[in-house]
Amino acid sequence: MKTAATVQKKRSRRSLSKTDRFTLATFVGIPTLLQIILLWVPAVVTIILSFTYWNGIRLKDIQWAGIQNYKNIFVNNPLFYQALKNNAIWLAFFVLIATPLGILLAYQIDRGIKGHAFYESIYYLPVVLSLAVIGIIWNFMLQPGGFVQGLMGRDIGNAISIWGNEKINTWVILGIASWRHIGYIMLLYLSGLKSVDPALKEAAAIDGATDWEIFRKIILPTMQPVNIIIVVITLIESLRAFDLVYIIYGSPTIFPLLNLLVFQNFAGQGISMKGAAYAVILLILCIVPIITYLRISFQEDLK
Repeated sequence: MKTAATVQKKRSRRSLSKTDRFTLATFVGIPTLLQIILLWVPAVVTIILSFTYWNGIRLKDIQWAGIQNYKNIFVNNPLFYQALKNNAIWLAFFVLIATPLGILLAYQIDRGIKGHAFYESIYYLPVVLSLAVIGIIWNFMLQPGGFVQGLMGRDIGNAISIWGNEKINTWVILGIASWRHIGYIMLLYLSGLKSVDPALKEAAAIDGATDWEIFRKIILPTMQPVNIIIVVITLIESLRAFDLVYIIYGSPTIFPLLNLLVFQNFAGQGISMKGAAYAVILLILCIVPIITYLRISFQEDLK
């Protein structure tokens, strides 16, 4: 005996014409095919190549290396641990300072503080620029003879070494990266805040709740989908950091990052396929925390 669900399913199929089915298959099939070809196939190939030696030219030259590439990274390459440390500092800075500032800015703009349109425009501007362009701009401004050095009364002869000073270069780079990240988080959170029912906030205010209590007990739970997106973006942005530092230094020796090591080993030492091993390590560092966080966040829905 056919169930009502089966009958309804068949009726839904009959209601789709051949044109509808072709359109649906096109819109679903083409993006899926592109996703497989441009993302999953290269990822799988990279994982396989990380266990080989190859110059990237002739397939017959591929030699099995086992875990030797990973052994060279973890045992014989102290630059890897410096890069890991810098990426961890980048992530901590974004999580503890840049991302909360973006959320706070979005909350204040949503409340309609004085000059909110001006703040929204100012912090939106860096979002439309890539980190490579931002790196070029700030490199010109901070280098000897640049605008910032001029404001400090320093000419080329007595300029302060910013990029070569290990005590300050990390924080300057993180500040420049945060300039864009804060605006990006602000836009994401501001778009989410527009969907929060104003009646809930008004009712809480009438009951005597403070701004912090309204934000913590009403806005944060309501914004859970946006919060998940922001956490994932913050993690990915921190681990994929590359273009800003590459524009400034051009090599990973002074300020190493994992993505810089991937690029260096693919571009300059491709025969070892150590770059593929770096890419796999970076992939694991991205995927494992994200999957763990998503699993925890959606644990109640999975029950």
